[in-house]
Amino acid sequence: MRSPLMRRLGLAAVLAAALAVFGPAPSASAEPAAAELTFTTDSATTTPGGTVNLSMTLTNHKTYDIWFVHQTIDPTWLTTQRPDLKYAFTGCALTTAAGPAPCSGTGPADLGANYGTTVPPGQSRTVTLTLQVAADSGCNGDIGFYSYFYAEFSDRTNISGGPVHTPGTRVLCA
Repeated sequence: MRSPLMRRLGLAAVLAAALAVFGPAPSASAEPAAAELTFTTDSATTTPGGTVNLSMTLTNHKTYDIWFVHQTIDPTWLTTQRPDLKYAFTGCALTTAAGPAPCSGTGPADLGANYGTTVPPGQSRTVTLTLQVAADSGCNGDIGFYSYFYAEFSDRTNISGGPVHTPGTRVLCA
């Protein structure tokens, strides 16, 4: 029979061998992502014929400018399963220090040009899309989107992110 000391030494040897083969467990990093994309809406609900403003904020956490952004926005799978939900992006505005400015397009592809790059270190740009729900849209369903983005920085590095999901907007019957 093995003594308790021998069992402890055996366990220690097994752990040491595992650390040698696999390395220590990865530690959590306190450093934020180089760029971050977040979404907000001005309303969680609307009715057929109503509008909801969907704001996308791109934040540069790096110490170099963002020079280029490519971003897509697509309906979630659950949204596509409700063909009675009818909607379209009908407007787009970029928030600037001088006030809102029109965007170059409303998607679904290459929304990145709308951020008015460059985005300096530590700053954000917010683009607001107007989501128009058709007057003859179905009710009691959620409209939601997801997005992927790619950003290039002035130090020649890049980052890809996503999917980032928007808050869902519930279309209520009046």
